Amino acid sequence: MLFFGPLAEKMGEREIEVALLQGSSVRDLMDRFRLTPLLDSGLRVAVNDEIGPDMDAPLADASEVAFLPPVSGG
Repeated sequence: MLFFGPLAEKMGEREIEVALLQGSSVRDLMDRFRLTPLLDSGLRVAVNDEIGPDMDAPLADASEVAFLPPVSGG
């Protein structure tokens, strides 16, 4: 799992390697680390560089899951 911006600070790390049970999904991962409520604040998820994955699809063993904070600018 990769974390960026303020979320990396909140998690205390930028990268965490996680062992998953077979058939685990992004939603399972988010529930495990209590990240699901952050979706309402604009958190984006990418799996293997693709933003907006099926949150309930099973993850492959070597999947890279990134959590991206909302971006603002002007």
